[in-house]
Amino acid sequence: MKIHEFQAKHILSKFGVPIPRSEVAETPARAREIAEEIGPRVVVKAQIHAGGRGKGGGVKLAGSPEEAEKLAGEILGMTLVTHQTGPEGKLVKLVLVEEALDIDRELYIGIVIDRATEAPVIMASSQGGMEIEKVAAETPELIFKEFIHPATGFGAYQARKLAFKLELKGDSFKQAVKFLMALYKAFEDSDASLAEINPLLVTKQGDVLALDAKMNFDDNALKRHPDIAEMRDLDEEDPLEAEASKFDLNYIKLDGSVGCMVNGAGLAMATMDIIMHSGGMPANFLDVGGGVSEEAVKNAFKILVSDQDVKAALINIFGGIVRCDLVANGIVKAAKELELDIPIVVRLEGTNVEQGKQILENSGMAFHAASSMKEAAEKVVPLASQ
Repeated sequence: MKIHEFQAKHILSKFGVPIPRSEVAETPARAREIAEEIGPRVVVKAQIHAGGRGKGGGVKLAGSPEEAEKLAGEILGMTLVTHQTGPEGKLVKLVLVEEALDIDRELYIGIVIDRATEAPVIMASSQGGMEIEKVAAETPELIFKEFIHPATGFGAYQARKLAFKLELKGDSFKQAVKFLMALYKAFEDSDASLAEINPLLVTKQGDVLALDAKMNFDDNALKRHPDIAEMRDLDEEDPLEAEASKFDLNYIKLDGSVGCMVNGAGLAMATMDIIMHSGGMPANFLDVGGGVSEEAVKNAFKILVSDQDVKAALINIFGGIVRCDLVANGIVKAAKELELDIPIVVRLEGTNVEQGKQILENSGMAFHAASSMKEAAEKVVPLASQ
């Protein structure tokens, strides 16, 4: 789950991570009031779940409360387009009004889970304010890493190593060590999957603060953090992805015309690959999981075909834990309720496969059966282009 910058800063501040004074506003008038309290110079920042806001015109400096009100009026209600939103952009409903600080240096700090080492890793770079992917590609020697053993945690000596590599000195060095320790504590205790500070600001007075903050969280751990779960902003999510999450289904919107319903992420990836190998493009990724119920299959199918870009659907199920007859019943029920007018290719294999095929054959509906993934892909691609 993703949250807004202002929400991430609220969480971080509870763990002692220094942040600038700021407050969120829904109206230009409120932005002016905040600027009067913390200004007069403030930064007005659009709050959307995407990076690159400054380049898209969503971050502006105001020299007075009056200007803050004016700029907030320009940003609120705009459709902000960045390299992460796609061409459709995102509607701005909130702005963060934050005190403007005297910038000396902009650094980068990020914490993620490294799957190769099965451990968290803290990355630091002197190239703050830039896209870390670009830094990694062009100047990888400027990215410093400290891997953290889950049992022993993040040591102060590791924080000092990173602060040294960032060439911090004096009080700024001491503040950076405390900052890093507090940031990791926030990351660990909140079950985050990402904590990114870009930029980490060093002011001309030597203070170290999180000028920007981004946090993502492990969905599976949100039950342990109801306060964080309440921060979810459904307006920032694809409506079908949000609907799928209600039924514990994994749905991702893609750009093609072939809808895909599978059970298991590995099978989903293989299904999308073979669709593309056959000349088509998947419209989505819908994984119903291993122990899915008939009702969940029905809901998954409804979500799959609700996507207006889907011109044909491929249902590719391997019945290990889940039974093929259960899946077939869910498909038939959903298809009858929706009165479908798009072609459906179904490939079933595994537990109770013959019963599942019989249910589809006896349904009175024109499903296209396939006995292999290759056959299924070769059938669905031309159907999606008709």
